[in-house]
Amino acid sequence: MHIRPLREDEQPPMDLLLLADPSESIVAGYVKRGSCWIAEANSEVVGVYILLETRPETVELVNVAVREDVQGNGIGKRLVLHAVETARKAGFRTIELGTGNSSIGQLALYQKCGFRIIGVDIDFFVRHYDHPIFENGIQCRDMIRMKQDL
Repeated sequence: MHIRPLREDEQPPMDLLLLADPSESIVAGYVKRGSCWIAEANSEVVGVYILLETRPETVELVNVAVREDVQGNGIGKRLVLHAVETARKAGFRTIELGTGNSSIGQLALYQKCGFRIIGVDIDFFVRHYDHPIFENGIQCRDMIRMKQDL
């Protein structure tokens, strides 16, 4: 697998980005403001993430997504670790992310990759999304905020 930046002449993989965040307008904003990275295996796009500079020396990891038919093969972990290393090499001191309270697998993955929970934005997904989101039989209501010092 190879991870590379999105080329200027290339459209972002919206189908994958929308797996991580169902709001097209929010995702479109991330793509415009951030740097998009693509994971390829056998010349096919299998994963994606976006890094957004949020404050001096701080970057946020958003829209980590892996194609559904190849999930469970370590691609997500490689994407997260690549994002951490990319942020470190770019001179950032902190990398942050937010995920849903119902995203049980993602919460475990991020902690395995060195992130720590730093807060909860109560009812974030209820306030910012038009339709309820369910994962793992749980309504996604709260944003779990996490960070890692680089």
